Amino acid sequence: MLEGSNGFVLLDRDGVINVDRPDSLTRLEDLAIQPGAAEAAEMLVAGGYSLLVITNQAAVGRGDLDLGTLETINAAVEKELDGAITDWFICPHLSDDGCECRKPGTLLLEQAQKKYGFDPSATWFVADAGRDVEAALRFGCRPALVRTGKGRATEKDYPNIDVWDDLISFARWLAP
Repeated sequence: MLEGSNGFVLLDRDGVINVDRPDSLTRLEDLAIQPGAAEAAEMLVAGGYSLLVITNQAAVGRGDLDLGTLETINAAVEKELDGAITDWFICPHLSDDGCECRKPGTLLLEQAQKKYGFDPSATWFVADAGRDVEAALRFGCRPALVRTGKGRATEKDYPNIDVWDDLISFARWLAP
């Protein structure tokens, strides 16, 4: 385990673990895991890290996805990652709803921290979008931007954030 870490890695789902879809992932048959994500999860867990997923799922708020299907998709993600996910923290709201849990808000991070007691300053949050990076920074986590999903487009907006090509590159660095 990397010195200064406390054994938790936070992960965004879409674009980090699974392939991001421009129209949102609303059907199980459209689920595609990012290349190397399963191996990355295995490496991180073997390295002593617990993985917490922090994800916005506005498709629920739009009515494009029901909670049962979301749970089925997340269960399939867990299966693809061989049970490596410790817990899920999900915002089902639309950006116009004004909730505090939708990233870049920090309520999901606060809930995860309260449940697991991690030190944000010693916790990496692997993300592909600006709202994820903003949530990490606001909560005091270490943002790790990956170039998958929206990451390549996001990278130019955050020149001082550590960047990896994908989740497996990050895992090889953190838990070699």
